[in-house]
Amino acid sequence: MEIQGYQMPDELYYEENHYWVRPEGDLLVMGMDDFAQKMAGQIVYIQLPFDGKKLTVGKKFAKIESGKWVGKVMAPVNGVLLESNKELETNQKLINEDCYGKGWIYKIKPDDPSEVGNLIHGPEAVEKWLIADIARYKTE
Repeated sequence: MEIQGYQMPDELYYEENHYWVRPEGDLLVMGMDDFAQKMAGQIVYIQLPFDGKKLTVGKKFAKIESGKWVGKVMAPVNGVLLESNKELETNQKLINEDCYGKGWIYKIKPDDPSEVGNLIHGPEAVEKWLIADIARYKTE
């Protein structure tokens, strides 16, 4: 689905700080959404924490930087970080070039897969949330 020039795939779940989550079997793949990567500009650094790191929903576990922005990455669910996209160590541009594909960032093993239901999901909810954030950032 496109909302005011931002691509927001319907099948994804969104964390309020503009990271997406896609269930794949018993794992969750996580990345930065189109709105966030466009607002941030060219990504120049991404923190890839160690595999096995325990994650607590709503708590910071990494950071991402662009030339004009530093962002915190919050855990979308409780669980364990199983894998980071190692390609991003040398090619952070993948996030800007393909944020929903090759630019994925983390794979998480959730403690309770049903927690994904607490994220923003569905065309109406995503549109309402994104339009509110677009308006908020345009006034800042």
